[in-house]
Amino acid sequence: MGNWLVVPQGTGLARRTRARRAAQYVRMSRELQRYSIKNQMAAIAAYAEANALTIVRTYADEGRSGLRIKGRPGLIELIEDVQSGQADFDHILVYDVSRWGRFQDVDESAYYEFLCKRSGVQVEYCAELFKNDGTFVSGIAKSLKRGMAAEWSRELSVKVHAGHCRVASLGYRVGAPVGYGLRRLMVDESEHPKGFLEKGQFKALQSDRVRLQPGSAEETAVIRIIFDQFVNGRKSYSDIRRQLNDAGIANHNGRPWTDGMIPTILANENYIGKTIYNRTSRRLGQKLVKNPDHAWVRGAAAIEPIVDPSIFARAQKLLAERRVEIPEDEMLLRLRLTLRRRGKLNSHIINTTLGLNHVSSYVKHFGSLRKAYALIGYVSPRDCDWIDTKDLWASEQAKHAAELAEVLRTDLGLQVDLVPDGIALHVGGERLVSFLVARRLGRRGEDHAAQWKAYRRQISSGLLAVMRLDAANREIEDYVLLPASLRSGRYVWLSSGSLRRHRGVLYRERGALFAAITATLARTSRAAPTSSAPSKKRSKSGQPKARGFGGRRLRCGDTKSLR
Repeated sequence: MGNWLVVPQGTGLARRTRARRAAQYVRMSRELQRYSIKNQMAAIAAYAEANALTIVRTYADEGRSGLRIKGRPGLIELIEDVQSGQADFDHILVYDVSRWGRFQDVDESAYYEFLCKRSGVQVEYCAELFKNDGTFVSGIAKSLKRGMAAEWSRELSVKVHAGHCRVASLGYRVGAPVGYGLRRLMVDESEHPKGFLEKGQFKALQSDRVRLQPGSAEETAVIRIIFDQFVNGRKSYSDIRRQLNDAGIANHNGRPWTDGMIPTILANENYIGKTIYNRTSRRLGQKLVKNPDHAWVRGAAAIEPIVDPSIFARAQKLLAERRVEIPEDEMLLRLRLTLRRRGKLNSHIINTTLGLNHVSSYVKHFGSLRKAYALIGYVSPRDCDWIDTKDLWASEQAKHAAELAEVLRTDLGLQVDLVPDGIALHVGGERLVSFLVARRLGRRGEDHAAQWKAYRRQISSGLLAVMRLDAANREIEDYVLLPASLRSGRYVWLSSGSLRRHRGVLYRERGALFAAITATLARTSRAAPTSSAPSKKRSKSGQPKARGFGGRRLRCGDTKSLR
């Protein structure tokens, strides 16, 4: 109902009608159906028609929490457009006060509305009984509504947490991720199995529950070997990690093991048939805190223990003996002595020097490694500007992804979704486009061409839309669109001479990039029905080839090589 009122961006209207132009902001998290995007747009459309307003822009945040402005690209873009003077509307229509946000500080909600009002744009709440006209009654009503919206979130958080604690005390799994060698089994109210949940999947009904189940025989064998090597063999974390990787055994994410994963395995009580909940908590989007032992919720997991309880108890004793608490003053003193001996400091030096805490420990105690350096009077020669601007460019990636998603919905009618990190678009579980930021590196000489470097992580499918920054790494200089068949790797290196080798295309403007992506996906969607699906190759034994680290499937007999 709201679509027929939306005017595409760039449509010119007479100056005299600008005062009756409006933008609508809609937001939905995981609440009731009455707060769905379509329901909000329908109510806003009726309000606009009754008040002779024309909706010319739509800003949307789908599946976004209203507790904070961070992670809400729609609202961020709206406020930026208003403050920059680029807004071609004088009204912002919102369903009600809670859709603007359930900020825990009611002054924050008022602040964002004030920014719009100061720029000459009026915020109007379409489903509220009061009119937002700046009167005394309006101010009191808005303050009450904002307080009620914040309190609703607080009360809901307490109730949900209490419910999770009760479910965990009964031995059910609360939360999605599980450790190595464990699987999540979804059961109904009568404990009848309904199927295993894979990574990223959640239970279908609120009445369903999740039980933990041991993984494959190969995985349980690896877990027992880790405990045996640590308890009886007295091996270090590095030795165990090295043996696992040398044997070609992947962790539960299909990647090589790290030193930090070994103590996590050793301290996991799931392996002796118990569940633990509420070790940490993050209430209402606040900072993650560790809870004391007496606040933990333990329950019988109703699974057969993978590790003998006596072996597990001995492992906990050894873990406690290895953990030595050093005062922060002593940590800084040792760091200062290491600097005097080595002449410099970095992560490798800290992690390999006997007597020094791990880098993660310094980050935990002092906030960051640079802050620890500052306390001993050391300035790292490393360029840390990229770290300082990480959040800025992450929001820029999310903004580009949101804008492209709207273009694909409008022009191609694709049902696209934004992933949680906001840098890719998905259709039917398939990655279509990923946005990367390429930092420009310093030239080694006048004869060397400019070069850019982008962190790709584990992305191996879909188009790569790379935003190349200028020489100061402060603004976007241009865009490069790379094909999905680009050779995989953690980093993408780009230069003016490498575009042809990578089969990349350069675009100066964002609009040209979006048009090229739209055209590419349009051709792909037309060709998809006629293309034949590739056949699944099988190994000589008739079984599908194993996918994972090293391309090797662990067999029961292979575990002997770890002993």
